[in-house]
Amino acid sequence: MSDQGSAAGEENRINLAVDPERAEVNQGEGQAENLQVEKERLEAEVASFKDKYLRAFAEAENIRRRADREIADAKVYGIASFARDVLNVADDLSRALAAVDQQTRDTAEGALKGLIDGIELTERSLLKGLEKHGVRKVEPVGEKFDPNLHQAMFEVPDPAVAAGTVVQVVQSGFVIGDRVLRPALVGVARGGPKAAPAADATAGENSAS
Repeated sequence: MSDQGSAAGEENRINLAVDPERAEVNQGEGQAENLQVEKERLEAEVASFKDKYLRAFAEAENIRRRADREIADAKVYGIASFARDVLNVADDLSRALAAVDQQTRDTAEGALKGLIDGIELTERSLLKGLEKHGVRKVEPVGEKFDPNLHQAMFEVPDPAVAAGTVVQVVQSGFVIGDRVLRPALVGVARGGPKAAPAADATAGENSAS
């Protein structure tokens, strides 16, 4: 009995010694698991913040570019309404000059010559001032009719000119930047040979060579 009692006591002492070690191992495993969970949570937060930052940065960049574009457009096209009003003055000057025939201009003297020269100078100065601010006069005579720049008012039968060619300008057109401020009112040739497309002309040159 004494041997059995001593054996049981020894087992109890061993159990008491092992259980704390097991408890420490279990506690360490629990802490490692908690740390892993916390790490994953923090990584998810970092990824979320990074995504939000990139989205905010992209949005700010889009706003900046849009603002730059609007500022650039305002600089170029901000005077469009004013320029249209000024074109009325240019039209009046042009009509005043058109009312004087070429013979009268050639033989004009004294006050009449000074008046004609003054109107011509004023018209040139006005057009030069408009061009300085990006408003250019369209000179389409001899060019192929372009519905984006020209407005056809009538057709002119002329077999000597390729069909679709602008042969007369009733009212000058103007562009501002890359936009049409006012289309030119024109007369277009009818009855002549059609202008060869650019591709056909290139093919002809290649065959000739």
